[in-house]
Amino acid sequence: MRRGGGYAFEVHRIFTTSFASVYPHYVTKVEKKGRTSAELDRVIEWLTGFGDAELSRHLDEHTTFEDFFADATLNPRASLITGAICGMRVETIEDSLMQKIRYLDKLVDELAKGRPMEKILRAG
Repeated sequence: MRRGGGYAFEVHRIFTTSFASVYPHYVTKVEKKGRTSAELDRVIEWLTGFGDAELSRHLDEHTTFEDFFADATLNPRASLITGAICGMRVETIEDSLMQKIRYLDKLVDELAKGRPMEKILRAG
């Protein structure tokens, strides 16, 4: 159970899933479409602020998504990530953690779909 605003609610399963268990799926998804794991890592760094060493530490420690994003410094331009992912509009997701996870999913999708890196990284 998580607590928020005086209410207890069920924890979504993805929150307690280790980032390391999902990361290989991200790699497979982008590599199938001709992108690289280095590009994926760059996208993750843009969103979370995690450089190679920090990302490796989270992978080695099997950090949960909840702890992964708790440790992250979200990019101030992350709010520019919009659109639908898993049937949800990322900009309207109310749970902060779920929104961050869906931001990452959206960026991975954009990378896999061949979107130019400067657009994925919301460059000016």
